[in-house]
Amino acid sequence: MSRNLWTAGLLIAAAAFTLVASALLLWQPMGVSQQVIGILFGIALGLAIAALLRRLMPDGCDAAPAKLRKRYTREVMLAMTGYVVLLVLSILLLKRVEDGLLRALIALLPVPPMMLVLRAMIRYIRDADELQQRIELEAVSFATAFISLVYLTGGFLQSAKVIDVPSNVAMIWVFPLVCLSYGLAKGVVARRYH
Repeated sequence: MSRNLWTAGLLIAAAAFTLVASALLLWQPMGVSQQVIGILFGIALGLAIAALLRRLMPDGCDAAPAKLRKRYTREVMLAMTGYVVLLVLSILLLKRVEDGLLRALIALLPVPPMMLVLRAMIRYIRDADELQQRIELEAVSFATAFISLVYLTGGFLQSAKVIDVPSNVAMIWVFPLVCLSYGLAKGVVARRYH
């Protein structure tokens, strides 16, 4: 079994576990807020998308040395774990705090882990060989251009009052959509080189 299929299987298992856990919390009220359950559903969806992306990637699309891949995976997983914990903590604390400055600090709790994710991505690209750098940079370029176009289109539609998307929702979804587009673009770009 290829590494991509094995990883995709693990991601699907994690997605299923998270989905079952969130469904149990939804049907067996234990005082857990709907936002936390929504976050768990979001994590399950994210894991399922990651499994799909991993499955679609050609074998060897990540030609970086194993040591570099392991470092990147470790750094991203630790940062994302911190992100999830701080996001849940932030949501829970914001319900109890009224002071403006303290609310701002609490709302920004999940940002430092995302900075660590970006740091891991930059270190990975910087330390990869020239071919892998080209694949990564083309994928990032395509993803950011595509999401910029999507948001520009949405802005025009919003200005014309055709759609009405709350600004907080639009802003929160920029980074996840860039990451999703990056994953899809990487699969397409990598196929051209392998």
